[in-house]
Amino acid sequence: MRVVLLGPPGAGKGTQAAVMRERYRVPHISTGDMLREAIAAGTSLGSQAKALVDAGQFVPDDVMAGLVKQRLEQPDAEDGFVLDGYPRNEAQGETLDGLLAAMGLPLDHVVMLDLDDAEIVRRLSGRRTCGTCGAPYHVSSAPPRQDGRCDRCAPPAGTLLQRPDDREDVVTERLRVYRERTAPLADFYRRRGLLRTVDASGAVGEVERRILAALAGSPAPASRGRAAGGRP
Repeated sequence: MRVVLLGPPGAGKGTQAAVMRERYRVPHISTGDMLREAIAAGTSLGSQAKALVDAGQFVPDDVMAGLVKQRLEQPDAEDGFVLDGYPRNEAQGETLDGLLAAMGLPLDHVVMLDLDDAEIVRRLSGRRTCGTCGAPYHVSSAPPRQDGRCDRCAPPAGTLLQRPDDREDVVTERLRVYRERTAPLADFYRRRGLLRTVDASGAVGEVERRILAALAGSPAPASRGRAAGGRP
């Protein structure tokens, strides 16, 4: 099973990729995670990417292509993968096609997770992470018992932090860039007969069931209470 997950930031690509990794026993390849690791490690790539990521911009295509190629060549990706965060524009889509053709690994499906912009801003701008243990929180859907403090860590440790790219102004910019550059990928993959569009609202299990139905070629269950709009 070789799948690309597309969709705006905050649509749940990482969450659903992890679910698919367990179901299909293939690696979840997240370019976002790879970039954050490079930034945290202070590598040359990380230094180049940090300012762009913090401002909600994309890393240059050639850098991303090299990163993805290196990862796809690892032995655990031979029998399949779930690729999350790449490609992000049509040029990257063409590059990925070329990489996979050269490796004899054609894509099986491209899943587009669709979510309303207002819900994306709510999800991302409310995320918080403990600066000590890394525990995740959300100011509205998973708040800590004490505002700004981790439930697991004793003071003075355990301050909750917001990632720079989760600030509301940066999220808004990320969405603008996504709509401008990434959304056209839907047509790119639709022309190849690979695109499966899935409603990403609701609980994780609901979205998982819609994805499985889409991959099986059957109609996905109708969503309940979804806000209008948000479709590229």
